[in-house]
Amino acid sequence: MFGTGLLKGLGITLKHFTDTFKDDRQKVPSRYQDSVQLDNGRRIIEQPLSQEGLLTIQYPEERRLLPERFRYIPMLVWDTEKGEDRCTACGICAKVCPPQCIWIVRDSDENGKPVTRPAEFYIDTAVCMSCSFCAEFCPFDAIKMNHDYELAVYDRYPQLVYDKEELTVPVEYYAALWPAQYAAEQEQMRAKEEEEQRRAEEKKKAAAAKAKAKAAGAEQEAKPKRSKEELDALRKQAAAKAAARGKEGESEAAPASSADDAKKARLEELKRKAAEKARQRKEQSGE
Repeated sequence: MFGTGLLKGLGITLKHFTDTFKDDRQKVPSRYQDSVQLDNGRRIIEQPLSQEGLLTIQYPEERRLLPERFRYIPMLVWDTEKGEDRCTACGICAKVCPPQCIWIVRDSDENGKPVTRPAEFYIDTAVCMSCSFCAEFCPFDAIKMNHDYELAVYDRYPQLVYDKEELTVPVEYYAALWPAQYAAEQEQMRAKEEEEQRRAEEKKKAAAAKAKAKAAGAEQEAKPKRSKEELDALRKQAAAKAAARGKEGESEAAPASSADDAKKARLEELKRKAAEKARQRKEQSGE
């Protein structure tokens, strides 16, 4: 058992050892076939995790192509279209930061009234743990995670404390680093704007319908009143109609009364006949 297991492990180690030289022994495909040559002589190599026999990148002459979701330190996004910071100095990022490495000072106008923009913004990159909580909780998409990881310096303070000027990047820089995420955010923003526009149009139509109904009511109230002669004529017409209805009622009541009289006479006749029959039966029983 121990002998076969040891031999199997050595075989796997030998296989990986030989695979590391596979790229060097063959020219096609080459380890540099998908690489990008920079102007300074350095090379960016795409090294997928599924690649067998992972090669060692000769840093700093060679660098690995970073994936889109790679994150290191935060950066502030400058909206070039509006010409302003997306950050409103709300302070949510500073509250959710686990190591508390963010400091924000809100700006104010000439009257001393606070305005929604930061006057100072600091991040201590020596303390930052790259958790990206600030980017996730930012309600204005003002903070994103940068891909710049080469931050080595000789003095920790103050060189690793980045201010607002060092943290701010244009939105085009963010779109280049995070193309898929940027496209999804733009689609969500477009859908939100369309929904707001639709609601505004519906509100506008409802207001127009309400104003139209109000105008119609005012027009109805503003109709001229009837003159005295018209009112007298209407009263005469109503009286004539009432008289006609009264005559119709009398004509209907007359047949009804005659029918009642006939019914009473018939009842008297039946009573008389019943009395006559009773008298006859009494006489017959007496005999």
